[in-house]
Parts: sequence; structure tokens; C-alpha cells
Amino acid sequence: MTVRKYIQAVADRVIAGETLELNEALQLSMVTGSDRYLLFAEAARIRDHFVGSSVFLCSIINAKSGRCAENCAFCAQSVHHDTGAPVYPLVDEDEMVRCAALAEQNGAGCYGIVTSGTSINKADELDRVCSAVKRIKDETGISPSCSLGIMDKETALRLKNAGMETYHHNLETARSFFPEICTTHDYEDDVDTIRAAKAVGLRVCCGGIFGLGENFSQRIEMALTLRELNVDSVPLNFLNPVIGTRLENADNLTPLECLTIIAVYRFLLPDKRLSVCGGREKNLRELQSWMFLAGANGTMTGNYLTTPGRPPELDRQMLRDLEQPVEGCCGAEQ
Repeated sequence: MTVRKYIQAVADRVIAGETLELNEALQLSMVTGSDRYLLFAEAARIRDHFVGSSVFLCSIINAKSGRCAENCAFCAQSVHHDTGAPVYPLVDEDEMVRCAALAEQNGAGCYGIVTSGTSINKADELDRVCSAVKRIKDETGISPSCSLGIMDKETALRLKNAGMETYHHNLETARSFFPEICTTHDYEDDVDTIRAAKAVGLRVCCGGIFGLGENFSQRIEMALTLRELNVDSVPLNFLNPVIGTRLENADNLTPLECLTIIAVYRFLLPDKRLSVCGGREKNLRELQSWMFLAGANGTMTGNYLTTPGRPPELDRQMLRDLEQPVEGCCGAEQ
């Protein structure tokens, strides 16, 4: 069987309801030359079959920045790194609500309140976030999301009762590679957070970041974990190396590497929302619009946590040029 026939045959099997395993996905990841364009096209065909062609937009606020005790190798907000990233306590409720309204005006369907740190303070901080979520739910038409670190079932229920619809918490990378990236908490703490959110009936937005030094097998390993956990949406971030972090000298991925990751994830997670988020400007460069041609159906618009994103009007123009309808979404970092 030729490479092109293999790609088409695998796509047909996915559309028929079969699930791919590690070795099959690895074969797809090794496609080169013009065959890559067929891989992207077949990933888009899978997307259209399972979730349609509409694009979902999300936006976030860095609601509490810096002084995180975790030592994630890529993170500008870790106390283990000297990056000059902003440091400030949890912003007030009015600011969280104001930014939600602005995100809605910019076309986002989901708005995430993101805080630095291992987990949120269950006293005044959680009270303030819950109050802001309730107001966002009452005063805007945007879907409220939170990313507050490691969380238990009790906290998840409080947030849900306040009106939060989606919890965002990334695994960052594969279980086998995680000790190379973070040693201050266990991978199972992140998995347990996802399970706690699912247990109370929340949607879960969970993905990771690529370009940390992992191999393609480990990228697929993370996808298989996400499939096992049955998360609802998957943010795909690409490393934008920050000076002062352990990964400051890492090389950016090439645009075609990024597009291959997106396509393979669509083959592995055919019915999930795949959103391309942090690092797309630096890694995809002139091929940003191709992320949708390779199977993605969402992106983050506006700024990230500590790095600027593209102006929302440029993203809206890109989608108009592609003639793709817009709905709403969730999750990312950097």
C-alpha cells in the first residue's frame, strides 16, 4: 500500500468509528513531502465529519500572576525562574467581569479566569472567583471557564454551582516525559484534577505544550491519555521559549511539525475540540491559517498569560478569508 492510500485508509477507518493506537499514529507522524498535505486534508475531513467546520474562539485573563511554587521548565511565572514576568495578586471581581465582556465583544465564546500557583486559596480567592463567575454568567453571554491549578471535587462543585461550565487544566506532556519538565508535583495530581471536574459534571479542557524536548511517541502518549480521560476539548500549545526559564534555548518547532501534530491529534481524537493556542504566532508563522486546514477547530484570540497574542481583529479577518463560521471555545497557556 502506498503512503497516500495508507493515509486515506486510516482516515476512512476513523470515520467508521475505529480508534487508532500508538504505532498507527506514529506511522502518520512520519509522513513527509507532499504526502503531508494529504495528511492535513484527511484530518480536516475527519474533523468535518465529527464536529463540523465551525471555528471556536476563546480568550483568557491572567487573573493572578507570578510566584508559582511549581518548577515547570517552560513557565515564566515559576519562582524557580528569573524572567521579569509580572507579579500581582488576584485581580478584583470587576476586572474579571470587564475582561469577560471585552472577550465576548471580540468574538470569543469561552472566557477563562487563570491564576498562577499550585492551587487556589479556598478562602477569599475562591470566593472572589466564584462571585465573578456568577456575574459573568448573569451579565454576559460568554461561557465562563477557570484554570486554578490542582483542584478537588469540593472546589469543582463550588465553581459549578457558581456557573462555571468548563475547567481547564493541562497535563503539559506525556506521563513518561513529565519528570523532565516538573518535579514539584506528581502527574497523577493533574489526572486526579481532571477526574474531579468530570465527576461533578463539568466540561474539561485539557491538553499540553509541544517542543519541550519530547519525542513524537510521547506526544501520542499524551493524546492516548486524554482519550482515556475523555476530556472535552484539547488546547494544543507550542513552546515560545522565555529567557530565564530552563528551556530558554529550545528551538521553535517548524510550521510543518506543528501542523503534523495537529493532524495526528485529530486522527486520535476525532470528536474533540482541538484548539491551537499559545505559541502559534512564533511556531506556525505564515502558516497560521493552515491550523484549520490540518484539522483544528478552535483557537485562542487575544493575549496569553505573559506573552502577547495577535489582535483579535486579525484573527477575525483570517477566519473571514477562510470563509469559516465562528462559534465559541476554551483553554491555553504562555
